[in-house]
Amino acid sequence: MLVSARGFEFAVHVDGPEDGPAVVLLHGFPQHSGQWHLVTPLLHAEGLRTIAIDQRGYSPGARPEDPAQYAIDEMIADTLSIMDELGVGRFHVVGHDWGAAVAWGLAGDHPDRVLSLTAISVPHPAALMMALADKNSDQAKRSTYVAFFAQLDESVPAMLANDGEMFKMIFQGSGLSDEQLERYVGPMRDPAALRAGLSWYTAIVTQPPKNHAVVTVPTTYIWSDQDMALGGDAARACARFVSGDYRFVELKGISHWVPDQAPEAVAEAIVARVR
Repeated sequence: MLVSARGFEFAVHVDGPEDGPAVVLLHGFPQHSGQWHLVTPLLHAEGLRTIAIDQRGYSPGARPEDPAQYAIDEMIADTLSIMDELGVGRFHVVGHDWGAAVAWGLAGDHPDRVLSLTAISVPHPAALMMALADKNSDQAKRSTYVAFFAQLDESVPAMLANDGEMFKMIFQGSGLSDEQLERYVGPMRDPAALRAGLSWYTAIVTQPPKNHAVVTVPTTYIWSDQDMALGGDAARACARFVSGDYRFVELKGISHWVPDQAPEAVAEAIVARVR
């Protein structure tokens, strides 16, 4: 369905038992709400209702041109407005990659709306900034790609060249088949879509986010030890910034693309947290 919120039209996929607890699913780059397709049936079987949003830049009707409009606070406001339009007062939130960054902000700044948080891959922003403070740290080396992604006039054509060869390399270690890979690469062959997705990086480089509040809601953080972008230092520091009930789930042998590679583990962690 299309949901009008904050002057935009968002593609929102609602499924599962109508009377089930609402679970908002927020995707990351360069994916879309379809990244949850292996997880949602498992959640529905447990009686949960899922609300998967194609976020700003990914919904064609919510694609402003100005990179400044892709700051995390904008996405937080988008999610709250969409939930208002759907008549959902309180909800559980799950996010992967950039979706996790939005989810941390929602949980930290709006505990009146968020019942619980399950964050995948990306830790609390303060934990990540701590790991990045040393420019020679492991995390700093892992994050060098961010500056390149943020330079849209360079990154967009480079990633689309040679049939998206560089773009496909992002999924290294994912184990996705060519058909599965095309599920995500296909929509990003549109330069406008890719530019919008990369604008999230431009915004964070040009407008460094504030440290969101310590999270007080019950929280589960899932980290995979083969994640090329996010190392163990920030992952293990994450607990310092959660005062509510906290669980750390480490997945062995799994890359960054956790919902695709380990949907059962993701669903199990979400259900345990919601329950």
